[in-house]
Amino acid sequence: QVQLVEFGGGLVQPGGSLRLSCAASASIFSIHTMGWYRQAPGKQRESVALIRSGRRPNYADFVKGRFTVSRDNAQNTVYLQMNSLEPEDTAIYYCFAESTVLGASWGQGTQVTVSS
Repeated sequence: QVQLVEFGGGLVQPGGSLRLSCAASASIFSIHTMGWYRQAPGKQRESVALIRSGRRPNYADFVKGRFTVSRDNAQNTVYLQMNSLEPEDTAIYYCFAESTVLGASWGQGTQVTVSS
């Protein structure tokens, strides 16, 4: 398992922005996929944005161009820049990483609350 630690959650008004960060204990070079899932109360966990090495990121339809996922291999970190946040974005956001050797790993989750 890769240890993942998220930062950047918090309270934000509708239309505001947040940037989530996730630091991995292992080199990103050994991880083929990183990204973010989220889970709102009473809802199933869903993917938000995933980025696989050498490929274009994948975004959920609800992102609607508002979010950007990126990697910094030197820092073993993945980011999620979230703009134009909506109340429906309120959820616990989980960092995700996967490699064929280490399998799937999850962060502890960081709360994002969008409220006026």
